[in-house]
Amino acid sequence: MHTLRGWAARHAPWLGLAGLFGLAQPALAGDYEDSPQVAEFVAEMTRDYGFAGEKLEQLFAQVERKQSIIDAISRPAEKVKPWSAYRPIFITEARVARGVEFWKQHQATLDRAEQEYGVPPQVIVAIIGVETFYGGNTGGYRVADALFTLAFDYPPRAPFFRKELREFLMLAREEQVDPLSVTGSYAGAMGLPQFMPSSFRAYAVDFDGDGKVNIWSNPVDAIGSVASYFKRHGWQPGETVASRASVTGESVEQGLSPGLDPVHNVGELRRFGWSSAETLSDELPVTAFRLDGAEGAEHWLGLPNFFVITRYNRSVMYAMAVNQLAELLVDAQGEQ
Repeated sequence: MHTLRGWAARHAPWLGLAGLFGLAQPALAGDYEDSPQVAEFVAEMTRDYGFAGEKLEQLFAQVERKQSIIDAISRPAEKVKPWSAYRPIFITEARVARGVEFWKQHQATLDRAEQEYGVPPQVIVAIIGVETFYGGNTGGYRVADALFTLAFDYPPRAPFFRKELREFLMLAREEQVDPLSVTGSYAGAMGLPQFMPSSFRAYAVDFDGDGKVNIWSNPVDAIGSVASYFKRHGWQPGETVASRASVTGESVEQGLSPGLDPVHNVGELRRFGWSSAETLSDELPVTAFRLDGAEGAEHWLGLPNFFVITRYNRSVMYAMAVNQLAELLVDAQGEQ
């Protein structure tokens, strides 16, 4: 991967950012000079995680605040688009066709991932397809810029991004990579599967056994890492993701889930006028939701595997896009 270096030295002792990456700028002479928040963060990393404060300051002097990052995260697509407009972004002939190619190219790896983790190929391929068009668009921001900007200039989620910045610095130390060379999305997500640094450290795997974890340019590690993530979050092999629901009566609205977490089981929803053509246990907890589709309102039951997909991205429409792309990939694969 051209944005990373030093894979061969991943087990070498930590030498400090200046010694490892040749940083020599004045301490905090960049966009965050005199920031008490940054000073506090440097002190925390020094005190609690064994980093050299001076070296961190030298690194942070080269980080750039990006207004475009704040602008981008302030207008996520799922908050401004209905399902009828959101779905066509991800469910396209091109994305299905490229997904079939990706599936065929990595058939053996996908089969092994299903055998080891229980996650079917179409779901893994759909995740990578929705996230980065199978590696074609992994993001052009420096991850250090993205996380720094959001950690210190985006108050609504500053604690989350400070945690991710901390995880990213530890990732760079563990993997012996230059933190200023790693690129990703405006939110700091990385590689083919767009893992945040904390997800990388918790779930990414060396699936090809070459001694390094590379989700940026190695589809084998990316596939294994997605499967690892889903298994750890409770994926149930062989189970349905979502079921189209029929609704009737005056209590339908009472059955809707206020968020992503299931609040009713199938039996309770039946009393509110919800039903499914599929045979589902009355005790099964489900997320009940309505989407504004191209042909009108759609009512759905999100089953436990649906909830697992929302752990990857906490959006009903995202999970539906992944699920429907996965179904189309199976159909297209069978036609060839």
